[in-house]
Amino acid sequence: MINILYEDNHLLVVEKPINMLVQGDSTKDLDLLTILKQYLKEKYHKPGNVYLGLVHRLDRVVGGIMVFAKTSKAANRLSKQVKDHKIQKIYYAVVCGKLMHNGRLENMLEKNEKTNTSFVSDKGKLAILNYEVIAIENNYSLVKIDLETGRHHQIRVQFSSIGFPLFGDHKYNKNFQKDEQIALFAKELSFFHPITNEKLSFSLNLPNRYPYTLFNKN
Repeated sequence: MINILYEDNHLLVVEKPINMLVQGDSTKDLDLLTILKQYLKEKYHKPGNVYLGLVHRLDRVVGGIMVFAKTSKAANRLSKQVKDHKIQKIYYAVVCGKLMHNGRLENMLEKNEKTNTSFVSDKGKLAILNYEVIAIENNYSLVKIDLETGRHHQIRVQFSSIGFPLFGDHKYNKNFQKDEQIALFAKELSFFHPITNEKLSFSLNLPNRYPYTLFNKN
């Protein structure tokens, strides 16, 4: 069952499980959007198709908070907030290495459609994030990330490009181990309600698994 964090007539805020698609693709694997539409259909006894607007995305391997729109008006207004950078998305990641300072990363990122990866390129689109080092344990750093743009694999590519790849990242960490799960989590989400304009903020605890458990005492 999907963890529902908030629901009203206009919005649905949920915790996306790790290793689940947000939207269906050629794999035909069950996706979050389909599950949530079925949830709404059953809960409200809706006949026919159920509308649920996809406002933003998370990579399949990444878990955390997402907001969906239950009406087209809410979807349009939330999409505008995304475009205007009024939706604040805070991620927590564990990177390999001792990252000794806070910072801001600005790169031009280009996507390779054939390999479904991104890379730093002068021909790419601007990608910006700010980060704060929360703690360092062993040879890992827990980092809080404020994402200003939403480029493909942005966090993963940008940290890898400065020599601090994410733990368990099979695409951008050359020391990735097959049984590792990527340590990237969409922990906090803030935005303005598309109808009332009230600011809504949501937060989740970090997953209770390695390597996050290294930092529990912090």
